[in-house]
Amino acid sequence: MAIPALYENPSATVIRSLLQHAHELSVYAKDMPYALKAEIVELSLSTGRMVLDVEYAGSDIERYLVSGGVSFDLEALQGLHTIERQTYSLSNVAAKLLKMDSTLYRLECQLPESVLVQENRGALRIPFILGMQARVSLEVYLHELNVPGRLRNLSGGGCMVDIDLAESIAISLDQNIPGVSLEFPNGESFFSEGTVRHIRPFGNHGYAAVGIQFINLTMSQTETLLQYVNESEREAAFRTGSNDKLSHHSPLFIAGAKEKKILQREAQEREKRARQSPMERGVIDVAHQLQVGLMHMRTRSVFPSEIFYDCVDTLRYLVEQDRKALLYALAFLRDEPDWVRHAVQVASQLADLLLTRDPHDPQVREAVLGALLHTMGKPLLISAELPSLKVNMNPVQRAILSGHAAELREKLLELGWEPSPTCRDVIENANEQLDGSGYPAGKHEEQLSALIRLVSVTKAINKLMHARNGVPPRTPLDAYRRIHEAGEAYDKAVLVEYIQVYGLYPIGSLTKYSGGFLAWVMDIDGKGMPIQVHIVKNLRFPDTNINSTITQEDLSQIGKLQEVVNPADYGVKFLKV
Repeated sequence: MAIPALYENPSATVIRSLLQHAHELSVYAKDMPYALKAEIVELSLSTGRMVLDVEYAGSDIERYLVSGGVSFDLEALQGLHTIERQTYSLSNVAAKLLKMDSTLYRLECQLPESVLVQENRGALRIPFILGMQARVSLEVYLHELNVPGRLRNLSGGGCMVDIDLAESIAISLDQNIPGVSLEFPNGESFFSEGTVRHIRPFGNHGYAAVGIQFINLTMSQTETLLQYVNESEREAAFRTGSNDKLSHHSPLFIAGAKEKKILQREAQEREKRARQSPMERGVIDVAHQLQVGLMHMRTRSVFPSEIFYDCVDTLRYLVEQDRKALLYALAFLRDEPDWVRHAVQVASQLADLLLTRDPHDPQVREAVLGALLHTMGKPLLISAELPSLKVNMNPVQRAILSGHAAELREKLLELGWEPSPTCRDVIENANEQLDGSGYPAGKHEEQLSALIRLVSVTKAINKLMHARNGVPPRTPLDAYRRIHEAGEAYDKAVLVEYIQVYGLYPIGSLTKYSGGFLAWVMDIDGKGMPIQVHIVKNLRFPDTNINSTITQEDLSQIGKLQEVVNPADYGVKFLKV
């Protein structure tokens, strides 16, 4: 007699599969600025009961439960170097909250009986789970800006797309999207117009979730879409095992030649990515949180001061913990959006310089906050006239961008947040120069504080050492020379101080040695010369990557130090999960 198969809750089955890998579960709520990290302490496949432990020091954790339900994202990193990202999101899961001690809470959840979700309009929403995938392209501005993403769910009314957090600056609530293109693994595709219905941070690895409603569908488009929804439903049922009559994948999800080539190339690229140190992870987290804070300002009309002050406190902690490791980790921001990279690098160096002068300086926190916020006006200016900050801008676009400080001031006023005098000083005057040649107000020396003298030199050097508007980056020596030769625009004493602290081969620079090796500078001696480097390439074998750290006694093996080089010239870059 055959023994009947034990029932397994489909949602629990999906979660169990993701728990086999490195994973993070984030509890989120629309009205809360933070997602809370939670740990799964119990999961029953037969009953669908899931218990989460959450640490929370605030007094309003009940706000994460909306109408007795909790929402969460589960991200799993799998593969040889835990670099392939799989996700599963559930919203409004029935939950009961229990307080265990002063900051520990337990959420007893009842997972739904199906992975399919019934939408308000009656349609079924199919989650893309257990390796299901489709590529998405959002044509945000007609013929101007296309944002790539991954499909995370699909219904007859719309879809949720997972995009890079950096790309979310161009997308707003209720914005019409001229083109939403879905491409499935077998090469079939679907095109529609759409409207953005919601946007939020997604998980903990620098992504955003965008909910899109399909609009202006023709009868033919509607029929095609329903066919894809039905095939997606069948594939989800097959992968979860919830329908034992299904014996094979839907043809829609069998990779064609084009998809196989893309997957192979992506796998090869991911293998090049080195493991992150805790310091690098901390720096990247600050960059992501800065973008999450911007998203709250743009889409929820709130100023999430807790997020921004957490960024400040994290940077100060990292400086005090190991300033040299932090300076090295800042190099891994090179492939973040330019406004984010610039903000975090300048804020970190400002904290470093101020704390080097005086470890107890009371203005450090507000000064660093001002440096983090200063460039945020730039993404706030994104529009059809300025569709991207990544392009080489024409004179009109550059003129628009020069108003970024005023744009930020107006936004802060609109949100009802008043910066402290120190923070305001940095936000408003970071681009001013002593001779009146700066912007936006053309202020002169007597109108500018000692803090601004330090900020302006730090910002100017950072700008010169990174590519901008088609102009290649300068070496540190060239950047210093350019600042020195700028007449009375900058404080020469501050420039000398900066050079004494960071040297001609600053930590985080990519250097070239006569033996043909490229190496990141990890540490320098009192004379500013590298004494520890991380070798990443031998130019005699340009397609091969190296991951080797050597110290002063072995530096002679890679030849004589020649120059600081541009990572982009040699294809050296940081890749995101």
